[in-house]
Amino acid sequence: MTAKLLIAAGGGGDAITTAMVHAALHGEDAPALVLTYAWERLVVDPVPGPRRRTDFTGTEHVGDQVHLVTPRSAPVPPAGSLLPRLAADLRPALGLIDPYEGAVGLARQIVRAAEYCGADHVDIVDVGGDVAADGCEPTLRSPLGDALVVAACRRTGLPAAVHIAGPGLDSEVPEAVLLPRLEGPEFSLTAAHTRSVGDVFAWHPSEASALLVAAARGLRGVCGTRDAPDPVVLGPASAHVYRLPLSRALEINRLARALDGTTDLAQAEEASRSVCGFSEVARERERAGRQRATPGQARGGHSAPQDAATLYRRFVQWERHTAATGIQYATTRRFAEELGLSQEALPVLRRHLENSAPARSVPPLWQLRPEGRSARQEA
Repeated sequence: MTAKLLIAAGGGGDAITTAMVHAALHGEDAPALVLTYAWERLVVDPVPGPRRRTDFTGTEHVGDQVHLVTPRSAPVPPAGSLLPRLAADLRPALGLIDPYEGAVGLARQIVRAAEYCGADHVDIVDVGGDVAADGCEPTLRSPLGDALVVAACRRTGLPAAVHIAGPGLDSEVPEAVLLPRLEGPEFSLTAAHTRSVGDVFAWHPSEASALLVAAARGLRGVCGTRDAPDPVVLGPASAHVYRLPLSRALEINRLARALDGTTDLAQAEEASRSVCGFSEVARERERAGRQRATPGQARGGHSAPQDAATLYRRFVQWERHTAATGIQYATTRRFAEELGLSQEALPVLRRHLENSAPARSVPPLWQLRPEGRSARQEA
């Protein structure tokens, strides 16, 4: 086949952003393969760390290195993954990359994928910009996946470029820190580039990609995400995509340089501890252990009544408190987690908000209305 080859560097929602960047670079109908980790964090996958290719059934094997995810693929329990559903909703094909053989094994997988696609270069895509972290940033949380991709692409010898979409939107490296490391924007995403991913956020929890979509559609303001020290401000740079040559990304990213030559994930974790002072995989293991100790809280097991009126009154109380802190917009994931909504309760509340309080819905975000009509009037 002949197709563009892209890599969603961070896993999780980066595949969504990569589909948008592909649409901007090549056109949404151009054949493409997006390589991505099955590393979707505990909100989706209760098993800490990334999944191996062997953790899925129903993938299509292209040789021994390239495994394509299809809508018929499924994670092997107890693991969880939204990649099969993304494969149904995104236009580019999705291929799994497996970090358990370190940068050396990852490079082999990328080379085989390039051969399969007939591609002579690789586009690496990261939403937020931790691919351009130097490892010292105090808010850095998940640098390993991005750094492994950069290290592996260097080993392939293939021409590669890094595209950073929405600097700072993942709440890891602030925009003000990132922009001096980047040159002028390569292009800006527009509402047209979001067309092919617009329905994904009705079910996918990615916050950084949701913020990028909102910015591309022209939304500006202070946005609240979950588990972040500060809110994200959507501003003039939030819809921009910046291009870094692979060599420049390696200059900035000390962890990527330290990962060169690694042959398993344990070595990669040790490199992360050395450069960044932590292993995000170890942090996930610790968090998973705490969640197993409190399973009702961990998986959204709130025991309150789940009728629409009651859920809406709880939402309004949360909204007034949150808006009082200066937040104008919120992600679905933030209010779902802070209200402790179960998987059954969340769609009930969403439908109620969309039907009875449509002014709040600015897909894929929600506008907070602290001085709006009372819960009794709108319920």
